[in-house]
Amino acid sequence: MKIDSIETLVRGQLAIVRIRTEDGAEGIGQTAPYEAATSAHVLHSMVAPHFLGKDPWDVEALVDECLRVHYKFPSSFLHRALAGVDTALWDILGKVTGQPVSKLLGGHARTSVPMYASSMRRDITPEAEAERLQQTIAAEGFRAVKIRVGDAMGRDVDAAPGRTERIIAHTREVLGDGVDLSADANGGFSVGRAIRVGRMLEDHGYFHFEEPCPFPEIELTAEVAAALDIPVSGGEQDISLPQFHRMISGRAVDIVQPDIGYLGGVSRARKVAVLAEAAGIPCTPHCANDSLLQVFTLHLAAAMPACTQYQEWSIERTPWTQEVYEPVLRVVDGAVPAPTAPGWGVELHPTFVREAQRTTSKR
Repeated sequence: MKIDSIETLVRGQLAIVRIRTEDGAEGIGQTAPYEAATSAHVLHSMVAPHFLGKDPWDVEALVDECLRVHYKFPSSFLHRALAGVDTALWDILGKVTGQPVSKLLGGHARTSVPMYASSMRRDITPEAEAERLQQTIAAEGFRAVKIRVGDAMGRDVDAAPGRTERIIAHTREVLGDGVDLSADANGGFSVGRAIRVGRMLEDHGYFHFEEPCPFPEIELTAEVAAALDIPVSGGEQDISLPQFHRMISGRAVDIVQPDIGYLGGVSRARKVAVLAEAAGIPCTPHCANDSLLQVFTLHLAAAMPACTQYQEWSIERTPWTQEVYEPVLRVVDGAVPAPTAPGWGVELHPTFVREAQRTTSKR
């Protein structure tokens, strides 16, 4: 079984990857969302040549070799493109063996994966946010939610004056003590401000505090984590396995959050989960939208022993993530069942295939 063609299907912010082998096997994957056309270009120029003609069963070795060859270009776009090929190959392996990818990753560590409702919005008042989260909990049974505080990479500038303090207290007041609450700063705070916000979160019984300081500055995040009792999480933007090793071994974070799309695929994300398991800390993969990345992350979380906590489930519905794949995953009573169908267990939606712009690299 050799890889015969690698095709990208680009529509808006998404680039889906479809790989076919010489004996007719087919798998689908996806690059990280946003700037999809650029990721697709990098895929065909820098990634595909290292996979065409190769055996899909060598996926992890091929991923490592691709990054080794391109050691002068350790870029986000290379890893985003690589994720598309990696995930499509795992789909092929699942389909030819008749097993879900989660089984190939080591088997099911859990029969269902609990999710937290993850808000992506800062352009919303604390009152409106608490109300819509309350409605989401009632509709889908979430037992945990995450709000946004500060402003992304904001240098202590809030999204609106006083919003952080108001939303922390108001969300707890509205949702009550029966819901686990978390807060995400997206690297928006200095150490001092992050510690003060973290103590507010502790006072209101929050579950974890995500990315308090700018992500490259892990020493700053480590200072915050050491000063607080609330668990501090991070890692979503990182693309280097050695950086994850430094974060985990240096206890810069209490919860590690690799993103399958940003990091280069499932092959690399599961290595971070194993590092977390060995260090005795939870792994909660970052998953910020309802594209195929939700499917990939479900399989990883179902299989990895370190994924013990609530996993991220975006509650935003964006036009460009609609009619991409089927059947669409659903949260019921706050959880999604572990996958059972071969591969990723989904197929491309005919509308996406019809509307996407295609480019193919052949053997």
